[in-house]
Amino acid sequence: MSEPTIKATLSDAVDQVLSLVKQQGAQADVIANASESLSLKADQGDLSEHKVTAGQVIGVRVIKGDQVATSYSESLDSDSLASMVNAALTNASFTKADPDQQIRAEGQHIDQQDPSLLQADNTPIEDKIALALALEQDVISQPRATGAPYNGYSEQTQFQLLANTLGTRCYHSERRFSCYTAALLNHDGKQAMHLGASVSRRFADLDLAHATQLAYQTADALLEGGPVKTGSYSVIFEHDCLSELLGAFGSCFSGDAAKRGTNPWREKVGKPVADTALTITDVARLDGGMRIKAFDSEGFATADTPLIEDGVLVGFLHNSATAQHFGVPHTANAGRSPKGGLDVTSRHDVIAAGQHSDADVHAGEYLELVSLQGVHSGANAISGDFSFGASGFVCREGKRVRPVRGITVAGNFYTMLNEIDAIGNTVLPNYDGAFFAPRIRFARLSIAGE
Repeated sequence: MSEPTIKATLSDAVDQVLSLVKQQGAQADVIANASESLSLKADQGDLSEHKVTAGQVIGVRVIKGDQVATSYSESLDSDSLASMVNAALTNASFTKADPDQQIRAEGQHIDQQDPSLLQADNTPIEDKIALALALEQDVISQPRATGAPYNGYSEQTQFQLLANTLGTRCYHSERRFSCYTAALLNHDGKQAMHLGASVSRRFADLDLAHATQLAYQTADALLEGGPVKTGSYSVIFEHDCLSELLGAFGSCFSGDAAKRGTNPWREKVGKPVADTALTITDVARLDGGMRIKAFDSEGFATADTPLIEDGVLVGFLHNSATAQHFGVPHTANAGRSPKGGLDVTSRHDVIAAGQHSDADVHAGEYLELVSLQGVHSGANAISGDFSFGASGFVCREGKRVRPVRGITVAGNFYTMLNEIDAIGNTVLPNYDGAFFAPRIRFARLSIAGE
């Protein structure tokens, strides 16, 4: 279907839901999504998957008095919508009162017509299949590659309409493309594997060469790796690893976690929590960002949210309910899917550039970690303690000296933020355009090796 047709279909469904809710004397907001996707996977020179899917889902959050509940439907017919509303209202009558949750985005009208987010795609399917097959072929053609077990291409087009009983109506559409491959090397009883990927807004901008070279070259470089001596080391995390680590402790920026009492920084707003060189901001829109959206999941216009400035905790990510609870302004960081309840979410995590040159960051000897294993299972977001497997390289003056595998890196995340040796002066994105940061050298982490 064309975008105008999809938009009209979603609009009709949303209008029906809001009308039914009003008839019951309740308030509500509604999120309706429609999506189209293509997934291709390659294995041993052939396509192992060619999946085309399309669907829609609509979800309602109803509030009657101080009682709140959600419900959703994957059908947009009138009977299904009525059943969804009735289920939400019935469920609300059994929930505990939550006076902080109210419908507050009044009269917001945001229609995000951004051609950079939804670019036309006339690429023949044959070209997309050829790319999926080429991912595998480019890896296994390398001299020491013994396989490429994971190879895929995907694309997704998504349309979303959000509206509420206070007259808010917001619309968003976007398209994204991605590809990935894994290089496997197996020689003399040693095995190494690494993943490479590329994400973009246009098919033509997918960087197949970067994905395959990153996968193969990293796996090849790590193959002969072994543990280092147990001790304390200066560490630089590769961007995707640093993003993964930050994500494991993301609740320290969550107003919802603070409200539930599980945010260890709940009482630290306005106080130092990190090295004075560290500044972190949740940014709504920036070049290369893949989480751009003009409104949050309540319908408020998104904006940048400072989190840490010069080492001081400025505040948390808030939706209107957590903001009401703490008596602070909301930050338009509401997160909710059609199938879920109200939460908070970030857009783009951006660590500001520091004052150190590349030579300063990479001076002397340090460990560069390029792969982490079991991050979330090995992290305690409340205490800050973490311990997980890692692979990387011993580096000296910016040069990789030898590969390192079979080690465990351990420390405390909140302590680590206060023990920074250097922050580089160039900000770069991670692979999926959600995390932007300079190179950061942490002074000391415990490494368990040999």
